[in-house]
Amino acid sequence: MKTKLVLWGSNAQEEKVLIALELVAEDSTVKVYTFPEHSVTEEFYKLLLEEWRNGKAVEFPDGYAIEERPLSVSSRLLPDHLKVEREDIIVRAQTEWHFIILSAKLNDAYKSELEDLKDRISKLNKFESGVWEELKGFWAKVQGQVRERNLFREHADTLRDMTNTLFSDLKQLRSKMDDEFKKTSEENRKAFMERLSAVEEKINKGMRLQSIFDELKNIQRNFRNTKFTKEHRSKVWEKLDGTFKIVKEKRFGPGANQDRSPVERLQKRFQGLLAAIEKMERSIKRDEDDLSFQKRKIERTDGQLEAQIRQAKIKMIEERIRSKKEKLSEMLTTKVELEQKMETLQKKEKERAEREKIQLAKKEAEKKIAEDIKQAAKASYDEKSEALAKAAAVLNTDAKETASEAPKAEPEPEAKTETKGESFLSAAAATLGEAFTDVVDTVKAVAEVMEDKLEDAVEEIVDEVKERMKPKSEPVKPAAETTKTPEAESEEE
Repeated sequence: MKTKLVLWGSNAQEEKVLIALELVAEDSTVKVYTFPEHSVTEEFYKLLLEEWRNGKAVEFPDGYAIEERPLSVSSRLLPDHLKVEREDIIVRAQTEWHFIILSAKLNDAYKSELEDLKDRISKLNKFESGVWEELKGFWAKVQGQVRERNLFREHADTLRDMTNTLFSDLKQLRSKMDDEFKKTSEENRKAFMERLSAVEEKINKGMRLQSIFDELKNIQRNFRNTKFTKEHRSKVWEKLDGTFKIVKEKRFGPGANQDRSPVERLQKRFQGLLAAIEKMERSIKRDEDDLSFQKRKIERTDGQLEAQIRQAKIKMIEERIRSKKEKLSEMLTTKVELEQKMETLQKKEKERAEREKIQLAKKEAEKKIAEDIKQAAKASYDEKSEALAKAAAVLNTDAKETASEAPKAEPEPEAKTETKGESFLSAAAATLGEAFTDVVDTVKAVAEVMEDKLEDAVEEIVDEVKERMKPKSEPVKPAAETTKTPEAESEEE
């Protein structure tokens, strides 16, 4: 938005004047320059339009007047004695300049807030996440104003550069802190590894396992409260877990470290917690009974010293009860957490078992289908093979009977014999053809299910059927030859 305006108008004497308006945002005022028409040259008018309005300095001629007026939305921007032809231009400039002043004030407020952050960051000796989050919140707030166009681009660019500088300073502090954290983590890792190595030496020397186990538990508690990098924590935990397993194996035997499901491990821990809760409740009950006894006794105390002793006992018991109740409260909280974990794990375990059951049933069904197909193919093959064998046997028997009866035939036995032989051959061929067709159809039906696995089997069955057909049909030929008439034999002689 332009902060300078040039237009023609008139004064109280109805004389034409050139009016130039300049916004002074810092003071929320507007400077009104008026130039008599006779003092305005064409060159000066162009300088005002092309250079002065764009922020460049221009020398004004003699005879001009200047007046400062406060910028207000309600009052008129020009003095009453000045009039212009386009009053709407003045009104529009007045509203725009009012927005410019408000935006500048918002920018100043953000700059002031940023200066405070800069001062705080310069005094930091180490990285603080709270300051980092505060700076992020500040920049998010600035971005929101930029999106709504409540800040000008040059203001937003300046604030962004200042904010980026502060982010860089915080990143340097964080990098320094990370280096120190890695160094501390490495020192902690070495210390824990040395403690665990010392424990392993005690195990090898055959020292008492219970004391070693207690020491490992103490190391484990310290491990949970010690800061490590992810890599160092993993290495220390691997060493600690391995040492625990060695101790358990020596205490409870080789089966102590058998892998259990997460549900089983959680249930075992839950049962131990229930036992500890019950024990703690009994202990609290005993202390409460003891407290009641001491309070009854103090009411009937004779001497002041005895009363003081009993009062001290009461305070000791009350403190003991308070401490135990705190532990009991922690146990009950842990109990609720374990119940929730067990419920979640049991649900997951049930879902996993269902998936395994479905997969197993699917595999069993596939196996059964394959076995049924195999048995069906075998049974069909055996049945058709038996039919082929019977048909071949019938053909062989008929052929032999025909051959034995041939010399006793009538003068024209040839035609009868041939007719009979043809009938047998036709019957055999029909039987073999049907049997062969049934075998092929059955095998093809099976092959559609078994797909590629049974294609070779079909070819083998077909070849075997063809081989069976060849030797069974050969004995028919000699029988036909023996049915020749005496006239045919004499002709051959």
